[in-house]
Amino acid sequence: MIEVEIEDEAWTLALPEAAAVADRAATAAMGAFEGDVVILLTDDAAVQDLNGRFRDRDRPTNVLSFPAAESAAPHLGDLVLAFGVCAAEAEAQGKSLADHLAHLTVHGVLHLLGRDHEDEAEAEAMEAEERTILATLGVADPYRADAQA
Repeated sequence: MIEVEIEDEAWTLALPEAAAVADRAATAAMGAFEGDVVILLTDDAAVQDLNGRFRDRDRPTNVLSFPAAESAAPHLGDLVLAFGVCAAEAEAQGKSLADHLAHLTVHGVLHLLGRDHEDEAEAEAMEAEERTILATLGVADPYRADAQA
């Protein structure tokens, strides 16, 4: 089950279907894997607070993934996305906010499923998996050189 909570109304003002986009992307990323994910669409200040408290980085970021403890199964974890950072990145990269939200949601869910990008091989494998999932959603390859405007 995917639960999408919208804490910052900027998400729905800019993208009325934000909850549906995040739900669809998370469902696609989970594939046949059974589990629950909570996605919080919030503002930059909330993400900056979480990033500072849990990652010692006092700045907002696009998406944070918080894997749940194994004892919390079937809950896989939580994703938190910052509107301002996501909207600015989408604009800078010449993407729609919907496509960028889908990409970051897929990216975050893959982290909850244990994928990572700490080294080049892991990054390439994770990016390939993201591309495959996003293609099923009709989202262009976010790593294409010309997609990074």
